[in-house]
Amino acid sequence: MFLPSVENNDAAQGGYADLIRMTRAAGAPVSQIWHLFAFKPEMTRHLERFTQGVMRGPSPLSAGLRELIAAYTSSRNQCPF
Repeated sequence: MFLPSVENNDAAQGGYADLIRMTRAAGAPVSQIWHLFAFKPEMTRHLERFTQGVMRGPSPLSAGLRELIAAYTSSRNQCPF
């Protein structure tokens, strides 16, 4: 989904805004979710912590296997994320 006011936010600050700028400067594609995190970082901190907890927190599955499951699921859903 393309949201111009989110993706073209010149006022974006923080780690994700820096990541977007560096990725664009390198000529690489930018993950769409990064725009959301850069647009309203104070509103997405909880989502970021939740995601990191699920993907990196204690689990019987390795972090690599969890990443593989997420990538496979995204692929099946025809989602590049």
